[in-house]
Amino acid sequence: MEATTIKGTNHEPNLRRWREWRNINQEVLAEKIGVSQATLSGYEKKDKLEQEVLEKLAKALEIPVEAITEINEGAPINIFSGTWNDSSVAQNYQPTFNTLDKIVELYEKLLETEKEKVRLLEEVLKGRR
Repeated sequence: MEATTIKGTNHEPNLRRWREWRNINQEVLAEKIGVSQATLSGYEKKDKLEQEVLEKLAKALEIPVEAITEINEGAPINIFSGTWNDSSVAQNYQPTFNTLDKIVELYEKLLETEKEKVRLLEEVLKGRR
């Protein structure tokens, strides 16, 4: 894989800046792209990142790859989401996960664990007969 270089700076300040702006901690972003938190921390310290990694990060942060690779350090970031309403409130909070999906996911894991317990208990009982 070929690493992409930025003009005169490195990816680290832009990657960290976008992650913080999106209010996503390293663990959540790492999970979104399928790496460990330590690996993501390493990405945030590199001068260059592979194109595949850049694409995963950009997709997870919902930004174009160029936002990581081409914005100079210290440049202002202006984002207009088009979500203004009559009260003109400039708050657009979006959690990084759907709570209902997480509850369902946890329930399914709990259900699988319980099924496994039942299966193991049945095996133990068969061994006693």
